[in-house]
Amino acid sequence: MNKVYLLTGGNLGHPQAVLQAAKEAIARQCGPVVATSSVYRTAAWGKEDQPDFLNQVLLVHTALDWFSLLQTVQQIELQAGRQRVEKYGPRLLDIDILLFNNDIIDTPRLQVPHPQMANRRFVLVPLSEIAPQVVHPVTGHTILQLLQQCPDTLAVHKL
Repeated sequence: MNKVYLLTGGNLGHPQAVLQAAKEAIARQCGPVVATSSVYRTAAWGKEDQPDFLNQVLLVHTALDWFSLLQTVQQIELQAGRQRVEKYGPRLLDIDILLFNNDIIDTPRLQVPHPQMANRRFVLVPLSEIAPQVVHPVTGHTILQLLQQCPDTLAVHKL
């Protein structure tokens, strides 16, 4: 089984219900969700003139390889009504693959570890809640260390 950390997020519709539905779809289509962070609210990052985002990190055990996992989570996004209109724009659901085992994946379709995770508190706060001692396979730092060093100053509020 592959050990995968996913970040789910959204800021349109009813985000908390969307995150719950996404978690259920991930469990059905990808594999068991074995750990779940709290849900956190954060101001939009990158494009600030939009509603706050809700985010949650899930630890999933999956038999899928990274490519099949990517296709599956993108299908879950589409089923939830996701439309890729503008970068950093508002969305119903976004699912990012943060970590896939200790693998380093660098392809045009996917980069893992997520290339910006160390710079985003809205990723590191929920990830550190369920995986503080997991080591980032590129930097060699734990998730907790990355959070302590994170340059992002956006407030992240637990719901």
